Amino acid sequence: MIGIAEIASYIPPGRESNLEKLEKFGIDRAFIDEKIGVYEVSRKRPEDDTSDLCVAAFAELAKRRPIDKDGIDCIVVCTQNPDGRGLPHVSAVLHGRLGLGRACASFDISLGCSGFVYSLSVVKAFMEANGLSRGLLFTADPYSKILDPDDKNTVLLFGDGATVTLLETATAKRPLLAPVRFAAETNGTQSAALCNVGGKLRMNGRQVFQYSATAVPEQIRATLAAARLKPEDIDLFLFHQGSKYIVDAVAKRLELPASKVPTNLAHHGNTVSSTIPLLLEPIVHDTRVRRVLACGFGVGLSTATCILEHVPAPKRKS
Repeated sequence: MIGIAEIASYIPPGRESNLEKLEKFGIDRAFIDEKIGVYEVSRKRPEDDTSDLCVAAFAELAKRRPIDKDGIDCIVVCTQNPDGRGLPHVSAVLHGRLGLGRACASFDISLGCSGFVYSLSVVKAFMEANGLSRGLLFTADPYSKILDPDDKNTVLLFGDGATVTLLETATAKRPLLAPVRFAAETNGTQSAALCNVGGKLRMNGRQVFQYSATAVPEQIRATLAAARLKPEDIDLFLFHQGSKYIVDAVAKRLELPASKVPTNLAHHGNTVSSTIPLLLEPIVHDTRVRRVLACGFGVGLSTATCILEHVPAPKRKS
């Protein structure tokens, strides 16, 4: 069985305060409090690129546990904003910068808000199909590279950050948080709702909200039904941190208590594919959290859902 052994993250220390932009955009404090829920957004340094954020996340991972670099079998980066012009792939750049062994597969996955769940499914399946034991999944999508500073729909919402998820086969040493069911959908007829136009991000917020408020609850209900589970069987629902308004709307339509729907976007913003692993990071080793449902949604427009369960370490043979 392949599961999550560890998650580490890096949020750049740079911040832009949304409260200082109220007058510029003609909005009031209630817009921040009730709609977007973001008081400041994280910003990378101008000289840093996507791979730099990933290297910083890996450094945090290495502080938590020793990493045998020759024992990493694959490295995957989920990003829509790679280094430079996107060639070579970021995972290859990282492979070199981290000094990983040659017998290591590397590839990138171009996905946005649903990217972590999609990538988790892809990497898990890739590892199982090829008999691999240990892989690294990075998420890093610094939207500050494509934000229009005069577009309130995006510049107040998106922050920079990166995460790295260590995936391993089950061992007798420690429990894993294992993905046990996946679901995905795409509505490509609405792909223009979130897109890069002339090097700048453009978002139709109303269209994204309407899609999310409808498609996400539908997919979650279907995923639970297919797994023969009820909402009360799930300890935590980890939703992509699109905005406070979207997260609240999805939770309300599913009739979920606030205690089961954590949020974390207030002081760094919507970090795209990194939002879900940032929510997972503090509970990876908390075995009191038995079962989790994670759902990413946005760019595509697309939705991806997975159910994860804490799996105890196998008993040693006597």
